[in-house]
Amino acid sequence: MAMSKKAKHVHEMFSSIAHRYDLLNTLLSLNRDKHWRRFAVEQSGLAPSGTALDVATGTGELAIELAKAVGPEGKVVGVDFCKEMLDIAGEKCRGLCIELAEGNARELPYPDGTFDSATIGFALRNVESIEKTLGEMARVVKPGGRVISLEFTQPDNRLFRRLYYVYFFKILPIVGGIISRNKEAYSYLPGSVARFPGKMELKEIMEKAGLEDIEIYPLTGGIAAVHVGVKPT
Repeated sequence: MAMSKKAKHVHEMFSSIAHRYDLLNTLLSLNRDKHWRRFAVEQSGLAPSGTALDVATGTGELAIELAKAVGPEGKVVGVDFCKEMLDIAGEKCRGLCIELAEGNARELPYPDGTFDSATIGFALRNVESIEKTLGEMARVVKPGGRVISLEFTQPDNRLFRRLYYVYFFKILPIVGGIISRNKEAYSYLPGSVARFPGKMELKEIMEKAGLEDIEIYPLTGGIAAVHVGVKPT
């Protein structure tokens, strides 16, 4: 599939920072990202021997948490369009029930109703189409299965939001740029969070994608949120 201008830009950017991507999420989350991933997986409803798809899996951190939930008899598939990210994920996922594949979030290469659950972590704001991505995730999940988004968002409390944004927009790009030698990436990512739909708007998008019973869980003062939707039976 031919990539759009945005997709090419995002692909090039993430390819260049793949070796520092895990550190980026730690910096963005104030070192809370591991806790958030565990919480997101807890909401998946996955049981031992279950099946899960992790969309835009990146370096495989969320896929690894999913693998812990389904156990050795289960199966987790991590799909991403960035080979450099998948190369790192492959090293980290050795010996686990995780299969990695290249693919685009807006046209997932899996039949309808394949997985018990589908997740996307820290990536929905970077896809070409939020609507199409969520629609594809809903399509490949079994009826009654859950679609989960873990994403950075805008804190609700005004004072906390102002303080966090000083760090987010002023300090983080400088520190991240020095560490990764890619200042553009660390400037783009905070901006992508600011442009991302609010929590209630994302809920509406999930409903339009065919999901129901949407639950929203703000995390760490609203720095991030987990959205959980159920595919109708």
